[in-house]
Amino acid sequence: MADTPRILPDEVQRLTLQAPLPLDCGTELPDVQIAYETWGELNADKSNVILVCHALTGDQFAASPNPVTGRPPWWPRLIGPGLPLDTDRFHIIATNVLGGCMGTTGPASNAPDGKPYATRFPVITVADMVRAQRAVIAALGIEALFAVVGGSLGGMQALEWAAQAPEQVFAAVPIATTARHSAQNIAFYEVGRQAIMADPDWCDGDYIAQSRQPQRGLAIARMAAHITYLSEEGLKQKFDRGLQDRDTASFSFDADFQVESYLRHQGRSFVERFDANSYLYITRAVDYFDLAGAHGGRLADAFKDSPTRFCVITFDSDWHYPPADGREIARALTAAGAEASYIEVETDKGHDAFFLEEPRFEAALAGFLNAAAEQRGLGA
Repeated sequence: MADTPRILPDEVQRLTLQAPLPLDCGTELPDVQIAYETWGELNADKSNVILVCHALTGDQFAASPNPVTGRPPWWPRLIGPGLPLDTDRFHIIATNVLGGCMGTTGPASNAPDGKPYATRFPVITVADMVRAQRAVIAALGIEALFAVVGGSLGGMQALEWAAQAPEQVFAAVPIATTARHSAQNIAFYEVGRQAIMADPDWCDGDYIAQSRQPQRGLAIARMAAHITYLSEEGLKQKFDRGLQDRDTASFSFDADFQVESYLRHQGRSFVERFDANSYLYITRAVDYFDLAGAHGGRLADAFKDSPTRFCVITFDSDWHYPPADGREIARALTAAGAEASYIEVETDKGHDAFFLEEPRFEAALAGFLNAAAEQRGLGA
């Protein structure tokens, strides 16, 4: 496996926050840098901005190739001229989340003493991620967003934006997400974290200083998580019980089944682009996410009298964040008096459907954004 790539300053666009960032854990993080990318033109009154929030292991390169890893954009079907997030009409901004490893300050970044934070990095939450994004938006001279759009962890950020700063969000589209991480999902992420920490090359989190990388543990963490992003039907159609083309007469620890080979490839490719400590911190932030708990235990109170327009989108084969989670969000929005719609898309692609070709999802997203743009007074 290749070493995790080092990020060079001239490869990533970053903004340094002028003030320390207050965190939910009670401390402040100094000299925070947020990496971001933009597409499309900002209109005269800066009213056409869509913030795109990435999922757990994503980055800011939603609509352009990643110059660090060489990977293609992860939302090319949605962002661009004439697409649902139309760059001829909207100004799109995507940031790398706080705690990330693609240019934003995280565990791999240097602390004030010049050494990598590693596990000295403070505990972060989804709310902290949104505070950092709000600081970036303000620094860019943008007072309000037309829309916040994101799937999975990105959907959590969209909900948190609407809860933290409803007056700054005209429309929000939380996709394939939840308002509260379930015990089952916490359990899956804990398996991944334990795999990383059990790797001898983790070195109690100090692996960068020791020129090592916990590649095996991180690969296993990715494999375990990736299973939850797929559906049983999708796996059956793609692999079923297909065997690799080799002699299986004797027992081997090699991948016998095609699905095993697929998961191992997912693990190998993941360690080439992601930092292990970032994975620990971001998965923990997701586990802590409980929007109702942050508002007295009643989810509707997070959106009381919200002026934001919402479109909650789920996928019927998603068992990571199932449709029931989306319906709970939609009911809470209705109870809060918010303008909200709920769309459940039939698909066999599971949780990852929002990354893949899914015309019904794309049409639903485009329809909502176009209707909201008309309400906002944004021309076609």
